Amino acid sequence: KEKDVCLIAHYYVDERLQELARETGGMVGDSLHMAEFGQKSSKEIIAVCGVRFMGESAKILSPKKKILMPTLEATCSLDLGCPTDKFKQFCDVHSNRKVVVYVNTSAEVKACADWTVTSRNALPIIDHLKSRGEKILWAPDKHLGSYLKKQTAADMILWDASCVVHDEFRGHLLEDMKKKHPSSIILAHPESPESVLNLADVVGSTSSLLK
Repeated sequence: KEKDVCLIAHYYVDERLQELARETGGMVGDSLHMAEFGQKSSKEIIAVCGVRFMGESAKILSPKKKILMPTLEATCSLDLGCPTDKFKQFCDVHSNRKVVVYVNTSAEVKACADWTVTSRNALPIIDHLKSRGEKILWAPDKHLGSYLKKQTAADMILWDASCVVHDEFRGHLLEDMKKKHPSSIILAHPESPESVLNLADVVGSTSSLLK
């Protein structure tokens, strides 16, 4: 309050930080919503409670504002799983393809891309590129990429990385849970493995799942 800072927090951070963000006029949301909220805020200092790429995304949308993060050591396995030097080489090998990257990447990887997408808008954008006859290079999440490829039948080459959290989910364990709770509806994020998505009633972004 003393510094007149706008506090924005991701759904995944400690609930006390989420409460503090809401109580002080900030917001809680996914990475793109966070960056957009910071951009629209009248405050010149934005504190980002999330991982490093989220702070970078906020800076990209608000280049003239000061962006603060509690720690730069908070990282994302998808970001770490797509190092810029190796990704540039991958793009060079497949230079005939449109490069589409997920928002969960570093600013340097985004700079290599033709399109940057979220889990909310990835499907219509991939569909759009397919309708134009474009071949696609996708990075970094192989599960989300596989889901998009299956849904659109687009010509896609996938980078091999995944979220360490979503990668822990197993279809057979979900089936066991479903037997114990047969009336439950299964909501799944498309960063989950295919065995999980095949059992889901709804597949969507965090904001879509909440709706």
